[in-house]
Amino acid sequence: MVVIGREEPTGETARLGHYRARDGSRGAVIDLDVDRPHVGLIVGKRGSGKTYTLGVLVEGLLSAEGVAPVVVDPMGAFTPLDTADVSATVVDPSVRADALDPRQWCTVLGLDPEQGAGALVWRAASECPTLDGMRSWMADSDAAASSVRAAANHLSLAASWDIFDPAGIEAGTLCNGGLTVLDMSELASRPAGAVLAAVATALYDARVAEQTTRLPWLLVDEAHAFTDGVAQRPLRRLVTRGRQPGVSCVLATQRPSAVPATTVSQTDLLVAHRLTSTADIDALQAAQPTYLDGDFAARLPEATGDALVVDDGTESVHHVTVRERQTPHGGETPRASDLVADSNHEARSGALQSGDATGTK
Repeated sequence: MVVIGREEPTGETARLGHYRARDGSRGAVIDLDVDRPHVGLIVGKRGSGKTYTLGVLVEGLLSAEGVAPVVVDPMGAFTPLDTADVSATVVDPSVRADALDPRQWCTVLGLDPEQGAGALVWRAASECPTLDGMRSWMADSDAAASSVRAAANHLSLAASWDIFDPAGIEAGTLCNGGLTVLDMSELASRPAGAVLAAVATALYDARVAEQTTRLPWLLVDEAHAFTDGVAQRPLRRLVTRGRQPGVSCVLATQRPSAVPATTVSQTDLLVAHRLTSTADIDALQAAQPTYLDGDFAARLPEATGDALVVDDGTESVHHVTVRERQTPHGGETPRASDLVADSNHEARSGALQSGDATGTK
């Protein structure tokens, strides 16, 4: 067995798959190191196995000791885990208003912190720990009426997202030992970004303050949706500074060209499925390590489920076939033929039940 991500022989691992030989035959078993913190990037065009591979890693983390996996799920691909025989909890995410700092409040509302309404929101966020408190403070403000009105309208918008709660999810809940799936499939981009910003900050701060003995793993699907909004700075901090306190961050995306170059350069575990976009290939090519011989694009796999794994920790490259998942996968693309088959099956079942009820044969 080969363990990608470390040279030490002991420690927690997650089963990834097996080596893919040039003739397509099955090679040695491959695991990923989950004993130490990592920055991971899983990339691939739609349908190449990107989200599936993220699920394989989640399964491995569920079997490991001493870790706390948290999945940000903007597409509902991981919600079926709630019905599987694993220690997983799917939650509709809510966060405390003071989980965002004043700058983040201005960012998520699209306001300039140095102008009118933005300055008022900054002050309200500095003074009040709850959204209701911020709105009350705003109503009592003696600022210009136009600024107060504009700021109040923006806070009303934030209230309509229904994600801010004084009892919002805490780091202790996220680090309880099981898997936490944050179901963001019903959230628009701005509230989803606010939740991710709060969660990323909470996990980092909890480790810095030694409030948890587990090592958190934050796994973000469709990560390109969060790289230029309110979650940008918290994610950047995890990527650049998370290793020291022990917080891992794994981003999965079909658009690596939308991921900041800093994130790509800080990645020590890259899992690359099939890519066809020149911009996406160039984004990875720009950070190609010297030990990766030959053309990067030429080494990318063609088949779904195959991956090129670049391990910067041991400066090695691996051609891998990802193993089959053991838990339900909710990321498959619907097919019209499947829906027709299901409809026909239900119709036949209904006819049989009707026949039984009337005594016909």
